[in-house]
Amino acid sequence: MTINIKKCTFEDLRLLQEISVETFNETFKNQNSPENMKAYLEKAFNLKQLEKELSNISSEFYFIYSNEEIAGYLKLNTNDAQTEIMGNDSLEIERIYIRKKLHKQGLGKYLINKAIKIAIERNKEKIWLGVWEKNESAITFYKKIDFVQTGAHSFYMGDEEQIDFIMTKTLI
Repeated sequence: MTINIKKCTFEDLRLLQEISVETFNETFKNQNSPENMKAYLEKAFNLKQLEKELSNISSEFYFIYSNEEIAGYLKLNTNDAQTEIMGNDSLEIERIYIRKKLHKQGLGKYLINKAIKIAIERNKEKIWLGVWEKNESAITFYKKIDFVQTGAHSFYMGDEEQIDFIMTKTLI
Protein backbone atom coordinates (compact mmCIF):
# COMPACT_ATOMS: atom_id res chain seq x y z
CA MET A 1 0.00 0.00 0.00
CA THR A 2 1.39 3.39 -1.03
CA ILE A 3 0.37 6.30 1.24
CA ASN A 4 0.72 9.94 0.24
CA ILE A 5 -0.37 13.07 2.10
CA LYS A 6 -0.80 16.28 0.11
CA LYS A 7 -1.66 19.79 1.26
CA CYS A 8 -4.88 21.09 -0.33
CA THR A 9 -4.90 24.16 -2.55
CA PHE A 10 -7.69 26.19 -4.11
CA GLU A 11 -7.49 23.90 -7.15
CA ASP A 12 -8.66 21.09 -4.84
CA LEU A 13 -11.80 22.90 -3.68
CA ARG A 14 -14.37 20.68 -5.42
CA LEU A 15 -12.57 17.48 -4.40
CA LEU A 16 -12.40 18.78 -0.83
CA GLN A 17 -16.15 19.37 -0.92
CA GLU A 18 -16.82 15.89 -2.31
CA ILE A 19 -14.67 14.05 0.23
CA SER A 20 -16.01 16.21 3.08
CA VAL A 21 -19.65 15.48 2.26
CA GLU A 22 -19.01 11.78 1.58
CA THR A 23 -17.06 11.06 4.76
CA PHE A 24 -19.24 13.16 7.08
CA ASN A 25 -22.35 11.51 5.66
CA GLU A 26 -20.88 8.01 6.04
CA THR A 27 -19.88 8.73 9.62
CA PHE A 28 -23.02 10.38 10.97
CA LYS A 29 -26.08 9.80 8.75
CA ASN A 30 -27.29 6.75 10.68
CA GLN A 31 -27.41 8.62 14.01
CA ASN A 32 -28.96 11.89 12.84
CA SER A 33 -32.15 12.98 11.13
CA PRO A 34 -32.01 13.55 7.37
CA GLU A 35 -33.10 17.17 7.95
CA ASN A 36 -30.27 17.90 10.40
CA MET A 37 -27.71 16.18 8.17
CA LYS A 38 -28.86 18.17 5.14
CA ALA A 39 -28.75 21.46 7.07
CA TYR A 40 -25.26 20.76 8.42
CA LEU A 41 -23.80 19.55 5.12
CA GLU A 42 -25.15 22.59 3.27
CA LYS A 43 -23.78 24.98 5.88
CA ALA A 44 -20.38 23.42 6.57
CA PHE A 45 -19.39 22.15 3.15
CA ASN A 46 -20.70 24.63 0.60
CA LEU A 47 -18.00 25.91 -1.76
CA LYS A 48 -18.03 29.44 -0.36
CA GLN A 49 -17.51 28.18 3.21
CA LEU A 50 -14.71 25.80 2.22
CA GLU A 51 -13.02 28.54 0.17
CA LYS A 52 -13.18 30.83 3.23
CA GLU A 53 -11.58 28.11 5.39
CA LEU A 54 -8.87 27.42 2.78
CA SER A 55 -8.12 31.17 2.67
CA ASN A 56 -7.50 31.36 6.42
CA ILE A 57 -3.73 31.38 7.02
CA SER A 58 -4.30 29.67 10.37
CA SER A 59 -6.07 26.67 8.80
CA GLU A 60 -4.74 23.91 6.57
CA PHE A 61 -6.28 20.91 4.82
CA TYR A 62 -4.44 17.74 3.81
CA PHE A 63 -5.64 14.89 1.61
CA ILE A 64 -4.47 11.34 2.24
CA TYR A 65 -4.19 8.96 -0.69
CA SER A 66 -3.98 5.18 -0.54
CA ASN A 67 -2.58 3.66 -3.74
CA GLU A 68 -3.35 6.97 -5.51
CA GLU A 69 -7.04 6.88 -4.47
CA ILE A 70 -8.29 9.69 -2.25
CA ALA A 71 -8.88 8.12 1.14
CA GLY A 72 -9.74 11.04 3.39
CA TYR A 73 -8.58 14.35 4.75
CA LEU A 74 -7.40 16.34 7.73
CA LYS A 75 -8.13 19.93 8.76
CA LEU A 76 -5.81 21.69 11.21
CA ASN A 77 -6.29 25.03 12.97
CA THR A 78 -3.92 27.23 14.95
CA ASN A 79 -4.17 30.61 16.62
CA ASP A 80 -7.59 32.28 16.23
CA ALA A 81 -8.85 29.65 13.75
CA GLN A 82 -9.25 27.15 16.60
CA THR A 83 -12.88 26.42 17.43
CA GLU A 84 -12.16 26.90 21.14
CA ILE A 85 -9.81 29.35 22.85
CA MET A 86 -6.85 27.07 23.56
CA GLY A 87 -3.97 29.50 23.15
CA ASN A 88 -1.16 29.85 20.68
CA ASP A 89 0.65 26.81 22.10
CA SER A 90 -2.09 24.50 20.73
CA LEU A 91 -2.94 22.96 17.39
CA GLU A 92 -6.48 21.75 16.72
CA ILE A 93 -7.48 18.82 14.57
CA GLU A 94 -10.90 20.11 13.53
CA ARG A 95 -11.64 17.35 11.04
CA ILE A 96 -10.13 13.96 10.39
CA TYR A 97 -12.11 11.63 8.14
CA ILE A 98 -11.36 8.45 6.21
CA ARG A 99 -13.69 6.96 3.62
CA LYS A 100 -15.62 4.07 5.16
CA LYS A 101 -14.39 1.53 2.61
CA LEU A 102 -10.80 2.34 3.63
CA HIS A 103 -11.26 2.13 7.42
CA LYS A 104 -9.04 -0.19 9.47
CA GLN A 105 -5.97 0.35 7.28
CA GLY A 106 -4.10 2.69 9.61
CA LEU A 107 -4.81 5.80 7.54
CA GLY A 108 -6.16 7.79 10.50
CA LYS A 109 -2.88 7.15 12.30
CA TYR A 110 -0.97 8.59 9.31
CA LEU A 111 -3.05 11.76 9.53
CA ILE A 112 -2.63 12.03 13.31
CA ASN A 113 1.12 11.62 12.89
CA LYS A 114 1.11 14.35 10.21
CA ALA A 115 -0.72 16.68 12.63
CA ILE A 116 1.71 15.88 15.46
CA LYS A 117 4.71 16.47 13.18
CA ILE A 118 3.32 19.88 12.14
CA ALA A 119 2.56 20.78 15.77
CA ILE A 120 6.10 19.90 16.86
CA GLU A 121 7.64 21.82 13.93
CA ARG A 122 5.64 24.86 15.04
CA ASN A 123 6.64 24.46 18.71
CA LYS A 124 3.12 23.67 19.89
CA GLU A 125 2.82 22.13 23.35
CA LYS A 126 -0.41 20.26 22.76
CA ILE A 127 -2.73 19.00 20.09
CA TRP A 128 -6.48 18.71 20.61
CA LEU A 129 -9.74 17.78 18.93
CA GLY A 130 -13.46 17.50 19.54
CA VAL A 131 -15.11 14.11 19.10
CA TRP A 132 -18.84 13.34 19.38
CA GLU A 133 -19.56 11.64 22.69
CA LYS A 134 -21.41 8.86 20.81
CA ASN A 135 -18.52 8.11 18.42
CA GLU A 136 -17.10 5.32 20.57
CA SER A 137 -14.74 3.89 17.96
CA ALA A 138 -13.07 7.29 17.46
CA ILE A 139 -12.82 7.88 21.22
CA THR A 140 -11.20 4.47 21.66
CA PHE A 141 -8.75 5.24 18.84
CA TYR A 142 -7.75 8.59 20.37
CA LYS A 143 -7.30 7.10 23.84
CA LYS A 144 -5.07 4.40 22.37
CA ILE A 145 -2.72 7.10 21.05
CA ASP A 146 -2.59 9.01 24.33
CA PHE A 147 -5.31 11.61 23.93
CA VAL A 148 -7.20 12.28 27.17
CA GLN A 149 -10.56 13.93 27.68
CA THR A 150 -10.01 17.45 29.02
CA GLY A 151 -13.44 19.00 28.52
CA ALA A 152 -16.53 19.16 26.35
CA HIS A 153 -18.31 21.62 24.09
CA SER A 154 -21.53 21.93 22.14
CA PHE A 155 -21.73 21.01 18.47
CA TYR A 156 -24.84 21.79 16.46
CA MET A 157 -26.10 19.30 13.91
CA GLY A 158 -28.80 21.33 12.24
CA ASP A 159 -31.04 22.41 15.12
CA GLU A 160 -29.88 19.66 17.50
CA GLU A 161 -27.30 20.40 20.18
CA GLN A 162 -24.83 17.56 20.63
CA ILE A 163 -21.84 17.20 22.92
CA ASP A 164 -18.27 16.76 21.72
CA PHE A 165 -15.61 15.59 24.13
CA ILE A 166 -12.47 17.69 23.92
CA MET A 167 -9.48 15.36 23.85
CA THR A 168 -5.91 16.58 24.23
CA LYS A 169 -2.47 15.13 23.75
CA THR A 170 0.49 16.85 25.38
CA LEU A 171 3.56 16.97 23.13
CA ILE A 172 6.27 18.16 25.54
